[in-house]
Amino acid sequence: MSNIPAELRYASTHEWARLEEDGTVTVGITDHAQDALGDVVFVELPELEIDVQAGTEAGVVESVKAASDIYSPVSGTVIAVNDALEESPETVNEDPYGSGWFFRLRPSDKAELDELLDAEGYAEVAENDAH
Repeated sequence: MSNIPAELRYASTHEWARLEEDGTVTVGITDHAQDALGDVVFVELPELEIDVQAGTEAGVVESVKAASDIYSPVSGTVIAVNDALEESPETVNEDPYGSGWFFRLRPSDKAELDELLDAEGYAEVAENDAH
C-alpha cells in the first residue's frame, strides 16, 4: 500500500494538504498518485499571487503515461511554487510528501481543511481507485 502520512489531509483527487506553523498550506500529490502516473517528466505550476478555489485546477503534472490536472484542495492565494520541479520533475516521484511539493497558499478559510479526508479516508479512496 502507498505511503499515506497521518498528519496530512487529502482530496479525493489525490492531492495532499499540510497546514504549516505559519498558517499557510503546502500542496502536493500523493504517493499513490505519483505511482499511478509513473515517471513525471513535466510540472506546470500555478502563477504566484493568483486566487484558487477548492477543487479547481491549479496546475498540471505530466508523466510518460499521462497528463493529469492538479486541483487545489483548499481555497486561497498562491504564495510560493516549487520552482525546483521545473528542472527536476522526477522529485515528485522520489519525495512526493517532501521536496516534491507543488505550491503553497495562504488559505482563505482554514475550515476547508476539515472537509478533506484523513489518512484512513484517503486510503479507502486509493484502494478503490486501484480496482
